[in-house]
Amino acid sequence: MAAGLWALLLPLAAAVYEDQVGKFDWRQQYVGKLRFASLEASQGSKKLVVATEKNVVAALNSRSGEILWRHVDKGTSEGAVDAMLIHGQDAITVSNAGRILRSWETNIGGLNWETSLDTGSFQAAGLVGLQDVVKYVAVLKKAAISLHYLSNGHQKWVEHLPESESTQYQLLYSHGTGVIHVLGLVPQSHLNILTFSVEDGEITKQIRVAAPWLKTLNDVCSVVGEAVLVCTDMDTRSLYVCSLETEQEMRQIPLQSLDLEFADGFQPRILATQPNVVSASRTQFFLQLSPSHFSLLQYKHGLLSHLRDFQQAALVSFATTGEKTVAAVLTCRSELKPGSSDGLHAGRALEDSQKQDSLTCSNQTYNINLYLVETGQRLLDTTITFNLEPSGAKPQQLYIQVFLKKDDSVGYRALVQTEDHMLMFLQQPGKVVWNREESLAEVVSLEMVDLPLTGAQAELEGEFGKKADGLLGMFLKRLSSQLILLQAWTAHLWKMFYDARKPRSQIKNEINIDNLARDEFNLQKMMVMVTASGKLFGIESSSGTILWKQYLRNVRPGSSFKLMVQRTTAHFPHPPQCTLLVKDKETKMSFLYVFNPIFGKRSQVAPPLLKRPVLQTLLLPIMDQDYAKVLLLIDDEYKVTAFPATKNVLRQLREMAHSIFFYLVDAEQGKLSGFRLKKDLTTQESWEVIIPTEVQRIVSVKGKRSNEHVHSQGRVMGDRSVLYKSLNPNLLAVVTESTDTHHERTFIGIYLIDGVTGRITHSSVQKKAKGPVHMVHSENWVVYQYWNTKARRNEFTVLELYEGTEQYNATAFSSLDRPILPQVLQQSYIFPSAISAMEATITERGITSRHLLIGLPSGAILSLPKALLDPRRPEIPTEQSREENLIPYSPDVQIHAERFINYNQTISRMRGIYTAPSGLESTCLVVAYGLDIYQTRVYPSKQFDVLKDDYDYVLISSVLFGLVFATMITKRLAQVKLLNRAWR
Repeated sequence: MAAGLWALLLPLAAAVYEDQVGKFDWRQQYVGKLRFASLEASQGSKKLVVATEKNVVAALNSRSGEILWRHVDKGTSEGAVDAMLIHGQDAITVSNAGRILRSWETNIGGLNWETSLDTGSFQAAGLVGLQDVVKYVAVLKKAAISLHYLSNGHQKWVEHLPESESTQYQLLYSHGTGVIHVLGLVPQSHLNILTFSVEDGEITKQIRVAAPWLKTLNDVCSVVGEAVLVCTDMDTRSLYVCSLETEQEMRQIPLQSLDLEFADGFQPRILATQPNVVSASRTQFFLQLSPSHFSLLQYKHGLLSHLRDFQQAALVSFATTGEKTVAAVLTCRSELKPGSSDGLHAGRALEDSQKQDSLTCSNQTYNINLYLVETGQRLLDTTITFNLEPSGAKPQQLYIQVFLKKDDSVGYRALVQTEDHMLMFLQQPGKVVWNREESLAEVVSLEMVDLPLTGAQAELEGEFGKKADGLLGMFLKRLSSQLILLQAWTAHLWKMFYDARKPRSQIKNEINIDNLARDEFNLQKMMVMVTASGKLFGIESSSGTILWKQYLRNVRPGSSFKLMVQRTTAHFPHPPQCTLLVKDKETKMSFLYVFNPIFGKRSQVAPPLLKRPVLQTLLLPIMDQDYAKVLLLIDDEYKVTAFPATKNVLRQLREMAHSIFFYLVDAEQGKLSGFRLKKDLTTQESWEVIIPTEVQRIVSVKGKRSNEHVHSQGRVMGDRSVLYKSLNPNLLAVVTESTDTHHERTFIGIYLIDGVTGRITHSSVQKKAKGPVHMVHSENWVVYQYWNTKARRNEFTVLELYEGTEQYNATAFSSLDRPILPQVLQQSYIFPSAISAMEATITERGITSRHLLIGLPSGAILSLPKALLDPRRPEIPTEQSREENLIPYSPDVQIHAERFINYNQTISRMRGIYTAPSGLESTCLVVAYGLDIYQTRVYPSKQFDVLKDDYDYVLISSVLFGLVFATMITKRLAQVKLLNRAWR
């Protein structure tokens, strides 16, 4: 009995052995674009604490760039980090619009304490010291200020701010004198300066200062020296100063007296520093006069003096170690010039507000220098020189880590963040210690491209030469090809012998763009990733090594991307070709970027200039003379643009126009419309489906993948008959959601629509259900997941379409000739978890059984056999259902830990899963992306076409050699026996 139970349980185990971890998979973790960063001011420091725009608080190893610890908050605005303050080994963060105050232990990332704050719009936060000791943290809201103990987060006091409805309180300042200054502004009227006592929160002083020219305090005003407020005014070309403790009016200082001038159309900014919260701010501060012009000024004893001018500065920063405070200035080694778009902008001229940020360094070489703040004198031997990629991403943030060397000289390291979200950690004299590509935390589009052939494989393609070469020429050509293959095989054997003595990690690091070649089973591919910042990456799939990267300038935030592979590596000697469509969110204008996905170089093929917004793109099976698939673009006037648009392509389009159809979706108006292409390459509307927007809205439209192969056209039933699948390649699955959000009236609707005729094949409604909806559409089935508001649980619904036991047309499919609607089988299942992403496995021939890859909020990826979501699962098993191997119906789908394909390598905030076929029918390549990236292989039907790793080659070889030897001896003995018999 026990042996029988073990036999049943053994096939369910699919765990990963210890020696398999990291062999076929890898994970890369990211934190996102920095919002706040703090570098320890000591030479031996090993960490830097960061808070990012992806709602992540983390510590990075300053020597390697690896993540020491990381805390990922909610991906919505509730998890946004509004402020971060560092004191000793504690990091104080304010998040969720000022509702949550936390303290973190920066060495191990532990949470010291957490407290909830009153609701209200967050404005500012700051540490408060008393008698040379930092004891409190102050949080300023729109209508109140609260003081909390730094040790436990408990609230000491909270006070409401007077006239908060009309006054915008934006700044707070404290310098260890037992009071907190709060600055509020009534725009274009006056300033309110409140002084609170640290002990009891009582308002000890309230001053109103006239400032009719002031519209905001952020960046325009700052506190320097002994509580002196300094503000800029663009209209009067002046600075205004006012002591928060002694004066009651602003004093004007014209910049002309210092021989300084604001740039036209530029909003000047002030950058000050307060190295210690229990002492006054530095009297020196930076004034930014233009995008590339900074001045170091000093306001001391009522006098404003000019210390130094920086004409070609890109970024500036202050840093302090001990009693020394220095100013770091990042400058371009050549003149800063207006950025060139290289034809990559979205078709609209940049606005004046954007021109001030478009200055780029022509040679992308930058210097960082340190200056004494007291005099503006440059410190000798403190220059760091570094180069950025020639694609044009300019530095955006500068953080400095200053320390004193043994000889009391100043040393420093610099952390530079560029506009493409790359982090570079530099040390003198310009060594790049490490860099991190944080834009990969926002992957929006992904494709896998086969690697090119090796020289030997390419030689094999033309092994026999051409008939024109003659018989002798063809023979010599084949002989030379065989010699080249022999040489390559010998080199391969030597490499295998050499690599066997090296660690696997070193072998992975040797992968570079020069030795890329397709492996025997096409398991190694080039992953082309597009990120939200407009940066493209070419990543080798087996190791995760970044082989190339390209940044597209002037791609605005929020743009959408669509990546298409027009030509693969199969058409040697033509290089592979990818086309990226970038669509601007505001203007709706688009542009095309054509590049080589293997080397990342921009293609010499000039794409068409798109003068109208693009609504739809089609990648047709038509090829030009260079084997590039034709890309069809449809604009808002329903006009068609072909790329490439050669005479041969246009001729093929006219010949095949009768079979080219496309659809458009207008979710705002609830309209789906179908069009067909006419011979004169104009379009004609052929059908239209209206979904009333006052009742429901379209949330998702999904077709089938173009590279999907279906091996079996039917299912053999228990009575030996065949149930044929309805394999409509033009079928669209449309998911709608009710506009009424009441839990009793919400519903999810699904429509199966033929994209050629507009015929609604099937429609169904799930009442008392709501999104988010995740859907997979493949072969003859659709699986979608939703939230059941009545039962308060997640559910799957599966639809399968069949033609019946007879096929209408077994040779060719046509949507125009389908008189009979398919049979639709439907079933629902309960799933015990929410879902972040869902995709189906795909293989080269479609023989391997399908699995659903389900990304869970926990970061795990569940590989669920499609057989568990079969709508034909019987409630009561019969003889025929047993013959068909149908699993008896159970409404619950269990999550088994052994089905997790990423074991403990969780993916934070997963957004998508991408699958691609390999050269092995049993193997599917999987990439999951979100805040992290994870790549692995899955084997839905086990590795039926590959020998196992523990295959006993020695035993099999010994048996074969033994059999051959025994056969030879037996043959000899038989001959001797026959000879002896003949002599008798």
